[in-house]
Amino acid sequence: MVRAIRGAIQVEANDRDAIIGGTAELVTTVMERNELSTDEVISVLFTATPDLTAEFPALAARKLGFHEVPLICCTEIDVPGALPRVVRLMAHIETDRPRDRIQHVYLRGAVALRQDIAQ
Repeated sequence: MVRAIRGAIQVEANDRDAIIGGTAELVTTVMERNELSTDEVISVLFTATPDLTAEFPALAARKLGFHEVPLICCTEIDVPGALPRVVRLMAHIETDRPRDRIQHVYLRGAVALRQDIAQ
């Protein structure tokens, strides 16, 4: 089966190290909580709020070993009043795990985005 995992993290600043570090924390947490290896990951879509331009979030995943996984980065819609400095991801995975056992991950200030599913 194919499942999707959502996640987000708010980073401290529009700074290359902050974006890479925050994205690495998000990706690592998603992988750990869902007990995944990169072999089970089909693709990952990253978005960043328009105020994050210092680096591509996908670079963090490449540094973590996602060499064979298709990755892409996009800009999130610029909605007035939206939470700033947020990197989001949607990972598509191959798994036998039912939907109710998928762990979606929202870290730091991004917990406010999805309090209904954030752990």
